[in-house]
Amino acid sequence: MSADGTVASRSSRTMSAQDQLRRVQDEFIRKWGEMGQTWGINRTMAELHALLYITGTPQCTDDVMERLNISRGNASMSLRALCDWGIIRRFHRRGERREYFESLGDVWEMFSIIAAERKRREMDPVLETIKQCQAMLDEQAIGSAARSETVAITRKRLESMQEFMEVTNKIFHAFVSNTKSGLNKVVKVLLKSL
Repeated sequence: MSADGTVASRSSRTMSAQDQLRRVQDEFIRKWGEMGQTWGINRTMAELHALLYITGTPQCTDDVMERLNISRGNASMSLRALCDWGIIRRFHRRGERREYFESLGDVWEMFSIIAAERKRREMDPVLETIKQCQAMLDEQAIGSAARSETVAITRKRLESMQEFMEVTNKIFHAFVSNTKSGLNKVVKVLLKSL
């Protein structure tokens, strides 16, 4: 085979590997987007994060728009939200006006940030509501009705839920405050139970 034929053959294999890489990345991006939706996260935001994570290379807004086939507004809103969550960072390259974005590369750090943000947005307000509800049922608030059986049942359930959420918060802080050692603790507990 000629030198030109060999080069052409290598080129077609390289293109095939590039096509396969693209398919793998696209499948990961699609599945991450679906998972994000089940967690209550905007699909585009989840797909955009998956793109930045799986490619491991900084992307500008135009790159993101082209790869995900989304509008500039959708890309901008999703990028801003991901920056607010702290799982991607924004930066400029010297001599360029465009902003670039990249995902955190450490999976445990990324998930600890996501978990902390979800806890702050979802669990903390519920715990605060439970405390407010308990205060609304104390004797100063409702008088002698606070001693009724129905109020006692409600108060007991609120107390149980508060206790559960406070224990969950303590566990969360123990594992997430230092991601690596927290992971080691979880692995040790799981291995002992097996």
